[in-house]
Amino acid sequence: MRHLLLLASLVALAVPTLPAHAQHAHGEGKLDVVIDKDSIAINLELPLDAAVGFERAPKNEREKAALAAAEKILGDAALFVPTPAANCKPQPPKVVMPAYGAKAGADDHGDIDASYAFRCANPAALKSIETGIFKNFKRLYRLEAQRVGPSGQGKQRLTPKNPAITW
Repeated sequence: MRHLLLLASLVALAVPTLPAHAQHAHGEGKLDVVIDKDSIAINLELPLDAAVGFERAPKNEREKAALAAAEKILGDAALFVPTPAANCKPQPPKVVMPAYGAKAGADDHGDIDASYAFRCANPAALKSIETGIFKNFKRLYRLEAQRVGPSGQGKQRLTPKNPAITW
């Protein structure tokens, strides 16, 4: 429960004063990491365009298949790898894909929201979390990562050449 409060604090501090549509950028995602005792909570916000190449309702079977494939990839907790010595076990991830329907406007930007949780047997050994997301989504070129935990808080830019958040 405490990690949820920490995550809420992290998100509250990260909310910029720009309008929501100004925050959305193709090829860039956001990653929030909260470490609390033996738990890791990871929240990922990814523009749909970075995952499938479009941000609208799918127009054909190929696009529907691309959405399903992206959801499957993001539904695998192995996308994030905490320091092996920490012996962290994943919990089932939650992936929320954009909903398209009558209420969706022409200017809507589709984002994927995913959350991941881990329990670590040796949390003192936790020093990093590496992601394989860049290998799966070639249109994604950076993740703006924020971390809060026992060793403090920090920000880091993750890229295909630097895919790990470290502390």
